[in-house]
Amino acid sequence: MDSTDLEVLKTIALWQQEGATVTLATLVKTWGSAPRPVGSLLALTRDGRLVGSLSGGCIEDDLLELVRTRTLQHPEKMSYGISADQASRFGLPCGGELELVLEPLLPQSAMAELLQALSENRIVARELDLASGAARIVPAQSTEDLTLTGERLRSVHGPRWRLLIIGAGQLSRYLAEMALALDYQVLICDPRPDFRKSWPAALPPVDPAMPDDFVTAQRPDPHTAIVALTHDPKQDDLALLEALKSQAFYVGAIGSKSNQAKRRERLALFDLVPQQIAALRGPAGLPIGSRTPPEMAISILAEITAVRHGVPLAQPRGDAAPA
Repeated sequence: MDSTDLEVLKTIALWQQEGATVTLATLVKTWGSAPRPVGSLLALTRDGRLVGSLSGGCIEDDLLELVRTRTLQHPEKMSYGISADQASRFGLPCGGELELVLEPLLPQSAMAELLQALSENRIVARELDLASGAARIVPAQSTEDLTLTGERLRSVHGPRWRLLIIGAGQLSRYLAEMALALDYQVLICDPRPDFRKSWPAALPPVDPAMPDDFVTAQRPDPHTAIVALTHDPKQDDLALLEALKSQAFYVGAIGSKSNQAKRRERLALFDLVPQQIAALRGPAGLPIGSRTPPEMAISILAEITAVRHGVPLAQPRGDAAPA
């Protein structure tokens, strides 16, 4: 399952192969209750096709009409929701305003280079000259944000967040697929040969290292989430001992409440302070009544998303204090 950006870029490539005229809209600024984050992409064709989203459907019809009736010669800035009339007309949330850059995609737009970079899981920036429409692809850092000056739009693309998964079982497969769709760089570890043999080739490969060595080697930072999913305390605990000492913004493990209590007792025997043990989220995932592996994956990724965005959550189902 592709990330949103990758889906848009792959579709653009197909449309251009067909000879279609494609226009790209990039959300560059929001105020108030804007429904999409800065950097969101929307591609449109003159014959009425679109992929991606800037507003959840509010302004897309207007943009389709624009590309049907106008021929853009160079990138242009546009604003929606600035007036009460616009907010009502386009169905923007109360107080929501957004600004976008609309550009005709030309040979010098560097879309093929951007698609290649994202297919290789690289973090890059696309620097667009607003006067000429020419663009170039350059390396970028995960901490960089989109910037817009009078003459240049610099948008950052690629996996800005990482998810380390311990265990290559069925639940891990669903979690990896969903995390890839949310533009995470997914890294999996499992030293057990039988589990590695059945891992789908379409997903990132499984590292055979021991879990503690794997976590240490990845040097988790505040853009990293770690989830232990092996069901084997020997494997999961090894990973958690290193994960809880790291800067990872989320550390979770599956297992019942009683198993989590026993796990915390075991972790307390090692060089972890109580605050580090309290940061463990277990059982991992929001309590949505999940029973199947896909449902469990949804609950785990929902909790990771909430923590990532700083959304307050109820106390985890275990003995840990709130993060």
